[in-house]
Amino acid sequence: MSILKADHITIRFGGLTAVSNFYLNIKEGELVGLIGPNGAGKTTVFNMLTGVYKPTKGKIYFNNQEINKKKVDQITALGMARTFQNIRLFTNLSVLDNVMVGCHLRIKSSVLNAVFYLPQYSQEENNVREEAKQLLKEVNLEKLKNNLAGGLPYGQQRKLEIARALATRPRLLLLDEPAAGMNPHETKDLMSFIQKIQEKFKLTIVLIEHDMKVVMGICKRILVLDYGITIAEGNPVEIQHNPEVIKAYLGVEAHYA
Repeated sequence: MSILKADHITIRFGGLTAVSNFYLNIKEGELVGLIGPNGAGKTTVFNMLTGVYKPTKGKIYFNNQEINKKKVDQITALGMARTFQNIRLFTNLSVLDNVMVGCHLRIKSSVLNAVFYLPQYSQEENNVREEAKQLLKEVNLEKLKNNLAGGLPYGQQRKLEIARALATRPRLLLLDEPAAGMNPHETKDLMSFIQKIQEKFKLTIVLIEHDMKVVMGICKRILVLDYGITIAEGNPVEIQHNPEVIKAYLGVEAHYA
């Protein structure tokens, strides 16, 4: 069953077409890679899927519901979460507080209850704290819960950002270059981590990544963008041998004997 569908979406900024006629159909439980050279339009696609940008034409469906006109928080509430190319943590807050921010999406108490710390809000706050602690345990950051987020090593900051996204209880998780800036050891650990959370939380995952070891190692299906246009789709072996993909990355025609 499809969980996410982009039906030939296009977005223009003035006279520039950033993404053209992009089609995407993600089935529940898939782990799909979206790759392409710098400037290909990958993050722009993520921004349209999550409501940051509105497509100039075409429609986006999540859980069979059109989401073109929905705001970012409304789309998140439906079960879609994302991380960013540049880590966006609250660096001066604790590790635990960063995850609790993600959980607060579901707090139903009024502002008045929160201001006066009335019993309903107090109970919800306690529930959120316990849930955040459990998430930190799942990503092996529980012992660091009181540390400042900004003081964590880079790889752990990436895990924390993913844990915060998981706190929104998503069905679909979009990861924008999760391996960016990581050393080989951290990258290998990240690959296992992504596979672990997909199974543990029964997630559908779409990731943008430049590290081909990550993409080829964990993605069963890959889409390739170049200048805002989809030029290829297939499994890792098919993508590695696709002449259009080789040309896009290397700038040369592929020739086979």
